[in-house]
Amino acid sequence: MADDKFDAIVVGAGPAGVSAALVMARAGLNVVLLERGEYPGAKNVQGAVLYTKMLDDLIPGFWKSPDSPMERHVTEQRFWILSKDAAAQAGFKSDRWAREPHNCYTIIRTNFDRWFSKKAEEAGAQLFSGVTVSDVLKKDGRVVGIKTSEGDELFADVVIACDGVNSMLAQQVGLMDEWKADEVALGVKEILEMPKEKIEDRFCLENGEGTTIEMFGDVTQGMLGYAFLYTNKESLSIGVGCKLSHYQKSRVRPYDLMEYVKKHPILRRLIAGSKTVEYSSHLIPEGGYNSMPPLYTDGFLVAGDAAQMVNAAHREGSNFAMTAGQLAGETVIEAKKAGDFSSKTLSLYRKKMESTYILKDLFDHRELENSAERHMPLVQQGPDLLCESLYDFFHVDGLPKRVGYERILDRGLKNKAVHEALWKEMNVRNIVTGLKYGLMAGKKWLGGR
Repeated sequence: MADDKFDAIVVGAGPAGVSAALVMARAGLNVVLLERGEYPGAKNVQGAVLYTKMLDDLIPGFWKSPDSPMERHVTEQRFWILSKDAAAQAGFKSDRWAREPHNCYTIIRTNFDRWFSKKAEEAGAQLFSGVTVSDVLKKDGRVVGIKTSEGDELFADVVIACDGVNSMLAQQVGLMDEWKADEVALGVKEILEMPKEKIEDRFCLENGEGTTIEMFGDVTQGMLGYAFLYTNKESLSIGVGCKLSHYQKSRVRPYDLMEYVKKHPILRRLIAGSKTVEYSSHLIPEGGYNSMPPLYTDGFLVAGDAAQMVNAAHREGSNFAMTAGQLAGETVIEAKKAGDFSSKTLSLYRKKMESTYILKDLFDHRELENSAERHMPLVQQGPDLLCESLYDFFHVDGLPKRVGYERILDRGLKNKAVHEALWKEMNVRNIVTGLKYGLMAGKKWLGGR
């Protein structure tokens, strides 16, 4: 392959890379797609929930295909805030999500990635698996190709890096440095085998419907992160992810944390009787907008996890990757027509991104994790505070209701983490003082009724 020249080389056959390759191949470009795993999906890890619209833009009506790798269409999404023995629960279930086109599906990445990459091959892209890219090739400061670990050199007008969170290519090109521990999370996941009938009975689902549950609080043992439980056709996906910097400080081992999650008294009933058939772990980009590197340079684009395109607050990543890959592919098509692959022309990729939901959403959520970091005592104590308060609200013990209300108010007034959070966020002493005296007045009024 030493003398091969392509219009584009895409590194990484995940959602971003396949989307880019698919779009370019359909336009008639000579595209090669390189995957370091034995096959696409062999090394990819995700929860995994896939949103319909972004894939439908690329493959209209994909869910109707006889070979569709979708597991279940999600009709219910739940949120749990857990103390050690209780759960405050909220969620949403809609019959509209039971009708096509569905909002999202659960998937198993090994199945989905193989299916998706075949679509790119059918469009004309050349897929090579088991290929590790070791370096980029440059000429006069411009990227002109890649070099594999086997010593092969492939040349192209453009290289698109979709090689995941630890993008060696983007680092070699100089667009970014290695991620810091507070810019990534470490997630661990298990696939739990369970019969279809038991899943549908246990989660109150009809044929083909699915449920997702996101869990916060006790399940992360004081670290910033969350756990999840998703239903597949004949299995459950369970996992937990926390910031890598918090793992380093706490010295909690990810595998031990997973076992802790599975043994939680509220959760263990849902997974009872299941059998673990797969275990995986993966780094997840968490830096978002504030950590996003430049997206282009001469002869080079970067998309997906490699560019921090994840909105953890809304469990979105693969949809970002698909849209970004599509836009990267469209940018290369336009550059091909212009005969110019300089950064001036490839900057169109950034402009395209700015017109979509991706950069807008990442910008709007850019301070969310920083805010949570500032209030870690409240993040750690809040679930217990909430669950204890709800216990007092709902518990019937023969005492007047005002006693329970007083307990709730006392608990809030005496909690130092609540005071500190209000002070840090508002930074105005009279507002905090006014709120405090307002709660005290409420307590006095309840006591006088």
